[in-house]
Amino acid sequence: MFSGNSEWRSYVEQEMGPDFFKDLAKGQSPKLLWIGCADSRVPETIVMAAKPGDIFVHRNIANQFHLSDDSARSVLTYAVDNLNVQTIAVVGHTKCGGAAACLGASKQPAPPNSGETALGRWLGPMTELARELDLDTIPDDQALDKLVEENVKAQVANVIKTDTIQNAWKNGKDVTVHGWVFEIEHGKIRDLGISASKDTVL
Repeated sequence: MFSGNSEWRSYVEQEMGPDFFKDLAKGQSPKLLWIGCADSRVPETIVMAAKPGDIFVHRNIANQFHLSDDSARSVLTYAVDNLNVQTIAVVGHTKCGGAAACLGASKQPAPPNSGETALGRWLGPMTELARELDLDTIPDDQALDKLVEENVKAQVANVIKTDTIQNAWKNGKDVTVHGWVFEIEHGKIRDLGISASKDTVL
């Protein structure tokens, strides 16, 4: 692990100059807040070909933005109010293990103790979303893709509901919230076309 860090540091200094890290230590001004999944196959800086300092990040299981989650809301507030980030993206991805677990759970009766574990509570809303979508009539791979997309849409809607975004728009801030899906099998980010700003309605 540490040898990899040494190689990376040498590469960055060679590509961006010997003063890159000294300049980076002076502060950050990211342009994008990435709200994504904790999956190890979706490293936002790499898939966006970005540099350290370019992207402010919040990641968790299945890219959730629960309105009761102070961690996620704190990240959003700091990004918008303190760092003046203008672009926010909720990013799901194909082959998502969390989404697959919710899809499977939605086809079974909820066990009486399903909400007793941290993971069960965390994924509960997404499991309910899968039940509401009634995905039993389509093949599992298509159902999973559909759930991933609809989950992104639901989390975008949650982000927009926050006082952080509503106040930013009321105050004329040019903040846009996007919904994207990273297609692991293609290495491609796909825009779901649900972007919302102070001048649009979701």
